[in-house]
Amino acid sequence: MVEEREYSRLAKERDLYLGLLRLNGESNPEPFLESALALIVETADAQQGYVEVFNQDGGEPRWWRAAGCSDEDVQQIRKLVSRGIIAEAVASGEVVMTPSALLDPRFNTRESVQRSKIDAVLCAPIGGEAPLGVLYLHRIDRPGVFDADEILRAKLFARHLAPLVEKLFTELGRSSEDPTRPLRAQLRASSVIGKSRAVANLLQEVLALARLDVGVLITGETGTGKTQIGRIIHENSARAANRLVEVNCAAIPEQLVESELFGSLPGSHATATKRMEGKVAAAQGGTLVLDEIGELALGSQAKLLQLLQDKEYFPLGSARSVPANVRVIATTNVDLKQAVAEGTFRKDLYYRLQIVSFRVPSIRERPEDLPLLALHFCERAQQQHGFSGLSLSPGAVRALAAADWPGNIRELSHTIEAASIRAASRGLHQIDAEHLFPEANASTQAQGSLTFQEETRRFQAELVRRALDASEWNVSATARQLDLTRAHLYNLIKAFGISRR
Repeated sequence: MVEEREYSRLAKERDLYLGLLRLNGESNPEPFLESALALIVETADAQQGYVEVFNQDGGEPRWWRAAGCSDEDVQQIRKLVSRGIIAEAVASGEVVMTPSALLDPRFNTRESVQRSKIDAVLCAPIGGEAPLGVLYLHRIDRPGVFDADEILRAKLFARHLAPLVEKLFTELGRSSEDPTRPLRAQLRASSVIGKSRAVANLLQEVLALARLDVGVLITGETGTGKTQIGRIIHENSARAANRLVEVNCAAIPEQLVESELFGSLPGSHATATKRMEGKVAAAQGGTLVLDEIGELALGSQAKLLQLLQDKEYFPLGSARSVPANVRVIATTNVDLKQAVAEGTFRKDLYYRLQIVSFRVPSIRERPEDLPLLALHFCERAQQQHGFSGLSLSPGAVRALAAADWPGNIRELSHTIEAASIRAASRGLHQIDAEHLFPEANASTQAQGSLTFQEETRRFQAELVRRALDASEWNVSATARQLDLTRAHLYNLIKAFGISRR
């Protein structure tokens, strides 16, 4: 009988150490704490367990996990029940065990203990003089039975868990400072501004795809920088030494798409007096970026499908095919699946493009990057226009964060450039919210407070109207000036109800 008990004790101790070794390979906080808690709850034969990693700045715990607890139990442990007992364990740096907190003079006067009728409790600090966290175990049906072996195992567990917690959260802290840093060390991607997890995931996609010589479809809302990401893929690929050629599919008239892409022979059309080289030939050995491919006409889509499938094309007016050694990267803000359903995009081309695709996140998905982006565009505007000493006021940063950005990074860039010019022209050294949204400021004074969404729309409408008037309503020229596609500019004109004065 004694030998069986000894064997059982050793087996539990062995399982505890093996479990701790397995935890050493875990790199995510939630699964780490969940596995750790399950391990000690089982080896200590407890009904409820709670483990918490402290927030060093105070406030809510940084990470926590509970086992065998309802939501109400967790709230009691975290806010009412455990604080007194946990505080004792943290202050003393020792394991605190009581067979019944209701009868223990150290705790029985505390309101939380009386209210929740706590019986057997064991608390162990995770770490030494400055504990990283705490372990809480509770028995409901068998008060007073945490024996010496169970207390020892809890103490061993907390002692060995501390360096694992420290290692995991130190690494997590480093990566949370800038999760993009290790990826940037492997990429030429200085033009991508941001330190958010969304940007890190984007750079991870770029890193993986840059090394593969395959076609890529980049999707995302307008203004998110899809074409820029296409350039970065090229610059980090084996084709980087050769040319990158960009084609804006929305800017080419339908009747000229074929000759623009594939070139033409003399006499192939009314204005073809000599052989013209197309964009595909210009990109030979390099990369062809087809921006806004969703705007391509159906007839042109069939020609493009042949290029992607057969790696060859026919110049306009030629009966002989030409081999094409190009990598095609396509971008679109159109829902191509919906376009296929509506009959405006070929299904076979969609499936060919969809083989390797990823999405560029919008500003809404990376709000923590907005201050960095704003600072970058402010500095760039000063370099472009030859003035210096400008900064963004805290109010301007708050205004930017509160505003809606349907045009994403492109719209943000234009807004800050315009604001920089306004502030500098008045001899100021700081950009305020009124420089970012002047129309909104004037309207607010006249009509009372407006939302930032309304203010932003007013600013966008005036910006588009002024650009159109300046170009005498040359839509193509205005689109180039504002760095928009013609299709998007037409959508803005319609949405804002802009008409020629």
